Amino acid sequence: MAIRKIVVQGDERLNKKCRQVTDFNRRLHILLDDMKDTLEKAEGAGLAAPQVGILRRAVIVVNSNDEMMELVNPEIVEQSGTQTSPEGCLSIPGKWGMVTRPNYVKVRAQDRNGNWFEVEGEELTARCLCHELEHLDGCLYIEHIDRFMTDDEVEDYFSEKEGQ
Repeated sequence: MAIRKIVVQGDERLNKKCRQVTDFNRRLHILLDDMKDTLEKAEGAGLAAPQVGILRRAVIVVNSNDEMMELVNPEIVEQSGTQTSPEGCLSIPGKWGMVTRPNYVKVRAQDRNGNWFEVEGEELTARCLCHELEHLDGCLYIEHIDRFMTDDEVEDYFSEKEGQ
């Protein structure tokens, strides 16, 4: 396991569509393990392979139970509702924006061995799933933010959330 460098906005790999994973081998397992370590060290909620410079369809998302989910070749198969909340990205450090996303999503994906499964998420988990899957198509959240937030707004939002 290793901590990989997270690429930041301006790196062309963040704007490219990722290729399907077809080989469920040791290299994929190492990538997924490294992505978990990298995400844990960065204290993020999700990480997509292009964020560590690998143009493959693989993501790690932390769910509402604080478990890291591995999703290979994921696709959203169902979504409903809406939510608008602050969103940030490890590849765009220090910036937050208000983004509207579905409040519920169902994703079909493969595990590290190629077995298909489905996972559902609401609220923050749904937001993270949508955000990370967009990375696989070369999209960043800032392409559809309602607006950027000031540092004071971000601080106030998270202070209020902690108080609830």
